[in-house]
Amino acid sequence: MSVRTPTASRADLVADTALALLAERGMRGLTHRAVDEAAGLPQGSTSNVARTRQALLELAVRRHAEREARVLALEEMPDPRSGPDALAEGLALAVHRSLTGGSELLIARYELALEATRRPELRAFYDATGAVFKEQLAAMLTAVGSTDPARHVLSLVAWADGLMFSCAAGSFSAEVPSLDEVRRGLRELLAGMLGT
Repeated sequence: MSVRTPTASRADLVADTALALLAERGMRGLTHRAVDEAAGLPQGSTSNVARTRQALLELAVRRHAEREARVLALEEMPDPRSGPDALAEGLALAVHRSLTGGSELLIARYELALEATRRPELRAFYDATGAVFKEQLAAMLTAVGSTDPARHVLSLVAWADGLMFSCAAGSFSAEVPSLDEVRRGLRELLAGMLGT
């Protein structure tokens, strides 16, 4: 299962392997020893990078945010001042990339989110890591004319998360929607929010 790449640091390797284990085996399958074995590292290597389980989980959350940011590529979004259709197009591409190329990341995210409900210290870290994404969405929605960006961010994230969960782990896992279907759904959502 080793996910070693030529330029990955030891911490990145440990975190990437932890994410792969979370997707494959769930939270109970994530141990320091399992990471060492799956990454092809000498025993004790993961403990040197992340001494406690909390540290390992935080490392996984941080790496997940980095990798998901690359998949979503929000910095490549069209200028939302171009209008709701431009925003829908950019968001549709981001959501569709997650659906078609990132199911392992999605499943790992769900494992981490559920664990955060049981660990207040992880919840705080998880929420702080995700706040950057919510701020970016709020700025985009404000630019496109939202009069209530905080509420609209919640609606947009709930829609996208619901779609991604249904297709990655739910009852629609065999029916990933096309880019056009995602785009249409986002246009409908944005039209309702913005009153266009």
